[in-house]
Amino acid sequence: MIKSYKLRRGLANTFIYILLAVLGLIWIFPLVWLVLHSFRINPAGGDPATMVDHLFPHLDEYGINNYVELFTKTDFLRWFGNTFIIAVVCCIISTLSVLVVAYAFSRLRFKARKPLINVGMIMGMFPGFMTMIALYYILKMMGLDQTLLGLILCYSAGSGLGYLVMKGYLDTIPHALDEAATIDGANQFQVFWKIILPMAKPMVIYQILTSFISPWCDFILVRLIMQDNVNNYTVSRGLWMWTEQEYKAQGYFRFFLAGSVVVSIPITALFLYMQKYYVEGVTAGGVKG
Repeated sequence: MIKSYKLRRGLANTFIYILLAVLGLIWIFPLVWLVLHSFRINPAGGDPATMVDHLFPHLDEYGINNYVELFTKTDFLRWFGNTFIIAVVCCIISTLSVLVVAYAFSRLRFKARKPLINVGMIMGMFPGFMTMIALYYILKMMGLDQTLLGLILCYSAGSGLGYLVMKGYLDTIPHALDEAATIDGANQFQVFWKIILPMAKPMVIYQILTSFISPWCDFILVRLIMQDNVNNYTVSRGLWMWTEQEYKAQGYFRFFLAGSVVVSIPITALFLYMQKYYVEGVTAGGVKG
């Protein structure tokens, strides 16, 4: 009976490992294809129709020409700068907003606290794209449409509504620490800065990552607000433009491949550098919240 159980368990584990391996290959294959073809020297100019004649490039077809021309012959560097500025500014504003709102709801007690929490939870249930048209016309009336400032305002204005996970973590920090610091003469800002923030470091890192990634990868809002202002495009909008038939016919698909690889490097590097804190933040927020 024991041998039969071990046999069934071994077969089940083997099946699971094979299934996970197959799913892993399916998931990673497009990434490998993207990277390899981004280095492909395509004599046909980068038309995607000529890039699927075989699965992977031949050894004599590799080079860095696509990357060199990406930075020297296209607007990619400008788009990359726009995206970096927007992501950094929104990351700072969003992180501070979430921290302040979460701290107020977690540590302070005032009459409108519970109604505001309920309103924030209800508003957070509605998807953001429901307000995109309204946002566009509001920005247009303010003269901020097709501008980086308008895009920053859209990304960061309502960021404080994402306080729930942070609040759940701050609720687990003992209030006795606040009381002891207050008795020693600390004000609310000192309690927040010197006690709460150091103890909430994993969640702060988690918030920084999510606040940075969101504007970096967004496409829908950029396309709506920027319209045809190519100079203010972000990388996601610019890369999508190169997949249009007009640009594919001119060989821009090879720049799309190279640009997709380049734009993934900052996010990957940031995530790998902060992976430990990110995992701690997700675990702590999910368990303690």
